[in-house]
Amino acid sequence: MSAPVPPGTRLVPDPSLRRARDGQVLLGGSPVRLLRVGARAARLVDRWFAGEPVREGGALARRLLDSGLAHPEPPAGVLGPADVTLVVPVKDDPAGLARVLAATADLPHRIVVDDGSREPAAELRHPVARGPAAARNTGWRRARTELVAFLDADVLPEPGWLAPLLRQFTDPAVHAVAPRVRSAAGGGAITCYEADRGGLDLGALPAGVRPMSRVGYVPSAALVVRRAALAELGGFDEALRFGEDVDLVWRIVDSGAVVRYAPGSVVRHRPRSGLQSWLRQRFDYGTSAAPLARRHPGRLCCARLSPWSAASWAALVAGRPVLAAGLATGSAAVLPRKLRAHGVPDREAWRLAVRGHLGAGRLLAEAVRRAWFPLAAASRRTRPVLLLAVLPCAWETLRARRGPRWFALRVLDDLAYGCGVWAGCARERSAAPLLPRFTGRTTR
Repeated sequence: MSAPVPPGTRLVPDPSLRRARDGQVLLGGSPVRLLRVGARAARLVDRWFAGEPVREGGALARRLLDSGLAHPEPPAGVLGPADVTLVVPVKDDPAGLARVLAATADLPHRIVVDDGSREPAAELRHPVARGPAAARNTGWRRARTELVAFLDADVLPEPGWLAPLLRQFTDPAVHAVAPRVRSAAGGGAITCYEADRGGLDLGALPAGVRPMSRVGYVPSAALVVRRAALAELGGFDEALRFGEDVDLVWRIVDSGAVVRYAPGSVVRHRPRSGLQSWLRQRFDYGTSAAPLARRHPGRLCCARLSPWSAASWAALVAGRPVLAAGLATGSAAVLPRKLRAHGVPDREAWRLAVRGHLGAGRLLAEAVRRAWFPLAAASRRTRPVLLLAVLPCAWETLRARRGPRWFALRVLDDLAYGCGVWAGCARERSAAPLLPRFTGRTTR
């Protein structure tokens, strides 16, 4: 377990948190965790959630954070802009570079690395393009400050973006923090779609970053890291053309350190303007799945769910609704019996079970669109499955009050990514990202 949470930190409960037995049973997080505490600890948690900063019980506070049941609001730290070196990798984007540098003029330490641009953009440059991982490594190795902030040339930080990130480093266990990366405003169908479903936007809720959780990674398009952590791990893996940020974040987590997602800080990402280049970007992202699966076994799969959930959805798709309902109800009924002994009310247990089955259906539909669509489209008998898998996209379109173009981009987004996954699997000779993983549980 990490060191106790520093005194003065305030704790905010995660929206998923539910408490029972006078606060002695805490349930929530991603994946769902159950934590039992004593009466004195429960009263302490009550005071923290009422706004009192942590003064004692730092180890308990750390358990809440590590379980995803709460999130920290650290006190103002001693680190400031002078403790940060900005590293900007750039290739053939002088206008974007100029905007980033203008928005970060308050940072005294800035390093631009030109990764083989046609027209040189900086003194520090690679004669030929070596990829973003190599460019970032060249930059941070020249830094002498405690922190290194990576910003790509196609992002633009909003005013005040750095302060919320620096506060997180008040906790010595935190080795990396990422802001929220939202799409830049503008016209056009792709920009409209990106504003709702930006590929780098991980949402408005704070999170501890852990594989196979609600926020399983953070992008290096905007990321602040302790230089000592980069030195210890050797920086980015330059053999990875895509997914190098996921790999680095997971290696930081595996080292026992904490990575935080802090959406109170926002940077804006400039999306690709043309459909072809946008789809190519999605395809490229997909190619990273197989190399990452080889480096991090068990963490990359097309769906992670219980065998019972898979069986019930398979029965429904096969036209056996009665069997599907029986399987779903029977497996869901197990959870209340298990959690009742821990003081969790049946109503809450049933809510978790239902959410688990619905979440499994969403994951399976996504797996069909992203991984199994060539198989689903191969025969007349399985094509209806592909159509069913598109229904969640239609629901998202209606909920967002968007039109046919948005719906088409939503479907193309998954298909382009899926084509990239298949291409990456062929190169790596690995089918790991195309296979589901069964948890043996009815909920996630």
